[in-house]
Parts: sequence; structure tokens; C-alpha cells
Amino acid sequence: MPKTPFDTALLGKLTPEQFLAEYWQKKPLLIRQAWTNFPELIDFARLAEFAQRDDVESRLIEFNHGRWKLENGPFSQHRLNRLPETDWTILVQNVNHLVPHIADFLYQFNFLPYTRLDDVMISYAPPGGTVGPHYDSYDVFLLQVGGQKRWQISSDDASGFIEDAPIRVLKDFNPEQEWVLEHGDMLYLPPKYAHYGVALTPGMTYSVGFRAPKTQEIATKFLEFLQDEICLEGMYSDPDAKASRTPAKIDDAFVTQIGQMLQQVKWDEQTVRQFIGRYFSEPKPHVFFDHSRPLEFDDFAEAIAERGVELDLKSQMLYSEQTLFINGEEVEFDDASPTDWALLQQLANERCLPAAEYSDPLCDLLYIYHEYGYLHPRAE
Repeated sequence: MPKTPFDTALLGKLTPEQFLAEYWQKKPLLIRQAWTNFPELIDFARLAEFAQRDDVESRLIEFNHGRWKLENGPFSQHRLNRLPETDWTILVQNVNHLVPHIADFLYQFNFLPYTRLDDVMISYAPPGGTVGPHYDSYDVFLLQVGGQKRWQISSDDASGFIEDAPIRVLKDFNPEQEWVLEHGDMLYLPPKYAHYGVALTPGMTYSVGFRAPKTQEIATKFLEFLQDEICLEGMYSDPDAKASRTPAKIDDAFVTQIGQMLQQVKWDEQTVRQFIGRYFSEPKPHVFFDHSRPLEFDDFAEAIAERGVELDLKSQMLYSEQTLFINGEEVEFDDASPTDWALLQQLANERCLPAAEYSDPLCDLLYIYHEYGYLHPRAE
């Protein structure tokens, strides 16, 4: 089971199966009082602390005198102190990497595979704060936390974006539906569904985004993956070459032979699974793990026996058949017993394991990743 049991209010009393069948990538859904189960609220002061860190992605968007302005973090405290009372929004990505209860909220959506689940972005806006009418190329859940925000949505996204704006803002926006969201209300939008949110009172939006990579991106990364994985035999040869009077011309025989050489570049389903495991568990470029203070092995073994083990908030763990991946790496554990393999799958799915006396090989493996900063004994 996930650390936080699934709350049926999250989808407006719909089961995940009903939601996926009726709404997912089909039509919007407004859910009143979807989620209020926060032990604390991430207020502007806390969000501002994150926005000052150089290992956190943050942005500041302002709209003044008919023009959009974008700044990228990290921000100085002096810059944040100079913000006006209205008409700006600050956005911080991957807050689930920083705050455990935000990670717990994100993993409420684990009825979808981790290969699709991305992050929780938190934005704060005073009255008038907005990022303009726009659409996303991926599914998104927009949870209002504190304050009120007016949301307008439209299925018409064909107007194109303002050409000289530093952010993607639609030229024309014709709303079809409108709601005011209050604390705990949530709006689901399918990809490319235009939406326009404006803060009415100071508050935050917790945005749950999903990975939807473009075909070009996947193809490029897959070819990079193949470059390191394939080993092709042979080399070019032309023992029957004839003297040429047009040496600059690319002749047909050369094209044919190069084409035949390239036809050796092949892959199967297992190769694709291996690529997916590595690529979709690989941390984003700004993510770093703290491995400066690992426990000694005996202390680690004692701690997980007493409290269990959990993945770091930044870690991603996937598996396929008998292959396990963590943070873009394949796990080398060829002599895993069926029990140990089942426990590793459990760790990947639930992101934690209970307190137990684990086998020596499994404990050794877990300790290696503890030294990397990928996992830790569960907190007391």
C-alpha cells in the first residue's frame, strides 16, 4: 500500500477506473473539496525560501502595462521583497522533492504509472496574479490551496500564442466555462485544453503534471541510448571498385552498401524496455543527491531493521521483468532470491519497505544506494 491511502474524495468520489474511462484525456472535471489533507500549508515565505535555492527551478511572471515579464530563479531576498501587492506569480517546480507531504500528495495519483507521473509545481499569486491564458501539452490537475482563483477554460486552442511574449500566452481566448476555486477544490484538464487562472485573493495552486514526451525527444534519446548499447560487426569495403571520372558524386553502390550497414541497427521489445527503465527513472538535470552523510553499514542495517527503508524524495525506481532501475541506472543484483526480488518491486511500487531483518545480499545492495543518497532508513 502507498504510505498515504487513496482518498476517494480526490476524484470526486469516482474510482480511478471510472475517472480514466470517462475523463482522462477526454474532458475536464471540476472536483469540489478534492484534497485538504495537508499537515501544513506551503505559504509564500516557505515558497520564497525554495525560490532562492540554486538547486530548485523557479520563475517569476509579472504582467504590467500590457506586457509580460519573465524572470528565472534563483532569486535574492531583496528581489522578492520588492514585489508589488498585485499582478505577479511565483512558480516553483518539483516541490515534491523538497517536502514529504507534498510527495505524499503526488503519489495519490499512482493509479497511473510512475513513467507518466512528473511533479508537483506550486505557484503563489496575490490578487491579479496570472500566467495568462494558455494550454499545456500534458494532463494537469490544478488544486487550489488557500485563497480563491477564478478559472476559465475553453476547448478552442487554435488562436496561437503572442509572438513577442516571453511565455506562452494565447492571442485570443474565448472562455466556455468559468468557476471560482476555493481551498481544496481541484480542476482536471486534458492536454491542450486552454485555461486562464487569475487570483482573486492571495493563494496557491498545486499543479500535478504528467510526462508526455514528444516523439522527437524520445527518438533522439533512444538513438543516444543505442549508441552506447549496440556493437555492430564489419566495416566498409569495396574490392570491386572502378576508376571514377566524377569523384565528388555520391554513387549508388556506396549508398546501397552504407544502407545495408545501417540495417544492422535493430532493436527488440527488451531493448525498448531497458531504454524506458533508464530514461524514465533518470533524474532531471538540476537534481542532486546528498551522499555526504551516510550511516556506517552496521548502523544502517540496525536502523532499517527497526524502522524500515524509504526512497529519497528525488529518487525514481522502476522495474521490468527481471531488471530493476533506479535514477537512470540498472541495478546489478543477479543473485537476487525470489523473496529479495519481490521486496525490491515492493520498494519501487510503494517507495518504502517496513522494518524487517532483510537478507545480507539485499541489505548490502540497499546500503550501496544509501551511500549514493538514493534511499534512507525511514524517519522515526
